[in-house]
Amino acid sequence: MSTVTKIPATIGLYTKLSIDNKIKRKVAAYARVSTNSDEQFSSYEAQISYYTNYIRSRDDWKFVKMYTDEGISGCSTKKREGFKMMIQDALDGKIDLIITKSVSRFARNTVDSLTTIRMLKENNIECYFEKENIWTFDSKGELLITIMSSISQEEARSISENVTWGKRKSMSDGKVSIAYSRFLGYDKDINGKMVINPEQAKIVKLIYSEFLKGRSPYHIANYLTNNGIKTVTGKDKWSRHTVWRILTNEKYKGDALLQKEFTADFLTKKKQKNHGQIPMYYIEGDHEPIIEPEIFDTVQYEIIKRRRGRSGYSGISLFSGKIKCGQCGSWYGAKIWHSTTKYRKIVYRCNHKYKGEKCRTPYITEEEIKALFIERINRFIEERTVKDHDMTYTQIYDAKVRHIKHQTDTAAKHTDFRVDYSDLIMRYEDAKAKAYYAKVVDTIMVKQKKMLTDFDEELWQTVVDHIIINEDGSKTITLRDGTEL
Repeated sequence: MSTVTKIPATIGLYTKLSIDNKIKRKVAAYARVSTNSDEQFSSYEAQISYYTNYIRSRDDWKFVKMYTDEGISGCSTKKREGFKMMIQDALDGKIDLIITKSVSRFARNTVDSLTTIRMLKENNIECYFEKENIWTFDSKGELLITIMSSISQEEARSISENVTWGKRKSMSDGKVSIAYSRFLGYDKDINGKMVINPEQAKIVKLIYSEFLKGRSPYHIANYLTNNGIKTVTGKDKWSRHTVWRILTNEKYKGDALLQKEFTADFLTKKKQKNHGQIPMYYIEGDHEPIIEPEIFDTVQYEIIKRRRGRSGYSGISLFSGKIKCGQCGSWYGAKIWHSTTKYRKIVYRCNHKYKGEKCRTPYITEEEIKALFIERINRFIEERTVKDHDMTYTQIYDAKVRHIKHQTDTAAKHTDFRVDYSDLIMRYEDAKAKAYYAKVVDTIMVKQKKMLTDFDEELWQTVVDHIIINEDGSKTITLRDGTEL
């Protein structure tokens, strides 16, 4: 008859350590709270105190460290620096066991939980969840964690949906909420309303003024940086994207468009632009404007206009984006001739002159542009001074705005009204922009009644929209209010 001899186990099934091993297990604990509220802070402090004392009270454990994340959501591990540091230390052999209050404190994302726990398990690192009494080296551990993580994830989804519903209800009621610490020009008063910050408002007005003078957002950003003007967050360097956002934000004219973005996935918290997926809410006259509505609307039209054409707009110099080819419609760009000789000079020439069919429009020098401007403006001032107008340009364009607005409203009300609605909208915006510049021209040109002897840079930037140069060398200056000289 065969003899059976029992050979006792020498390695712990769950610990993976020798049964007779007297070496203490290296144990760390992890604590997390998702908000910075006083109630959550008390829980956070309690977790740290409890697990620090608990681990140190065990003779077979050696306390490594307490890893924490405060005010961080458990839906993703990306922003949880304490969690990521703990996992890295564990993989580096500094930790044998991780203790956490519950599965939901470890992670609310089922995938994150299982992926991390499996990775730790493969490296002989165990996790213990006290509330659920789950040891990950236990054969039933992964099943229980899957169930508990799924429940935790659904709980997170429910909380997220409740918070989202509350915010959207607030928006539908017309309540405006912004991140004031990152929004230039406004502060929050005791009633929670937007009030103008006078010093910051000066910067906003400067940005709009420089844009209407012809500068691009890129050059406005450089101008602000070079003049030592700090951003709303205290940075020394401005970016063109920041300038763009200020130029296109309706809050500066006193209105507010709510829910421009929304969170598509409660786990990743990633925001995306709202292109009609969910409702938006537009509130007119919500607060005191920094920029007059007519000026804001003019800037929006100017932005659209600069995007038209075959080549992009540039505000790199006084004459960039101001001279247009009469043959192909492209902008003229600066070219340097004889750059290393005494004959060096800057000329402006069609940017598409040698692209495809060659344009036959001539080049023009800076001196010729300045002389042309002085000559045409002086003639215009003289004509406006001696001529008896029945209506000012401002009144003429105000009447045009009212007329096109009536057409637009009619088209909106009657679906069978055979008019290109989008074209009417563009004509309406164009008329509003020209009405604004008509006031500028009336103020500067008519009331001034002053003939130019030298090139006036500010006057050029303010009143000139563009110059068209034709094949035969003839030139037409178009002012911002539509007047052709």
